[in-house]
Amino acid sequence: MREGEALKKIKSSPGYPSYKRFIKGPVAVIECPEEIPCDPCSETCPFNAIEVGKPITNLPRLIEDRCTGCGLCITACPGLAIFVVNLNYSTEEASISMPYEFLPVPKVGEQVKVLNREGAHICEGRVIKVDEGKDHTRVVTIAVPKKFFEVARGIRLSPDVVK
Repeated sequence: MREGEALKKIKSSPGYPSYKRFIKGPVAVIECPEEIPCDPCSETCPFNAIEVGKPITNLPRLIEDRCTGCGLCITACPGLAIFVVNLNYSTEEASISMPYEFLPVPKVGEQVKVLNREGAHICEGRVIKVDEGKDHTRVVTIAVPKKFFEVARGIRLSPDVVK
């Protein structure tokens, strides 16, 4: 599936926030494409902002007005399908917090290649935060030009760092 088609499908899912909610501040973006029995995200959210309901195979639904963008749901998702986007990080950049399970671990301030859902390089970004998270899943937050907030979903470290 091409990136444009993937984004269109994700934007029509019940876990995708409205643009109106994006501009209010940090918000979870749930990109769960599979109707499988899974609900750790809804169980983890202290604000009851994610609802799966019954049957447990429902796609998770984001209740926008309850989401604070705290990010606890990021590491709770076994499918690594939840991100937190802050469109108000700065006047020029958005921040995106994402699950990260690779080594080496990026360092704050490091420049990274930013990837789309298909793994293609789309822009350069900067690591602004690294949290250890739970269950071996770290949360890496990057700053990217705002125009990439809907498509930036992964990072690749420079070859110098990997050596």
